[in-house]
Amino acid sequence: MRRVLLVAALLLAGAAQADSNLPASPLAYTQLADAEQEAQAKALMETLRCLVCQGQSIADSDADMAGEMRALVRQRIAAGEQPAQVRKWLMERYGDYVTYDPPLSWVTAPLWIAPLVLLGLGLLIARRLFRRKAA
Repeated sequence: MRRVLLVAALLLAGAAQADSNLPASPLAYTQLADAEQEAQAKALMETLRCLVCQGQSIADSDADMAGEMRALVRQRIAAGEQPAQVRKWLMERYGDYVTYDPPLSWVTAPLWIAPLVLLGLGLLIARRLFRRKAA
């Protein structure tokens, strides 16, 4: 019984630590003063994946991590970096998973090639089925 209570206490403690008690970064929820820079930052944020959410961009996510990433994007854009430079820096820091459009490499090649292979197989199967019906 003591072990069950200990495990339950540890699980509850872990859940309580999931969200940070620290205040959000100032730029996590605040737009940049320059409208053009904010538009660049917003467009970039739409293409970046939240690392703790399932399929949400950092622009759409309410997770603390997404807020920190939004703040990083805005800070770097405000400092004069181009969106491509910021994207490259984030991919170096967090890996290719951070972007919805991973670059072609040996690791991501199956993601790019699989749809073409499946389309080819589908066309081949359809062609054979139509030939059988015509005969």
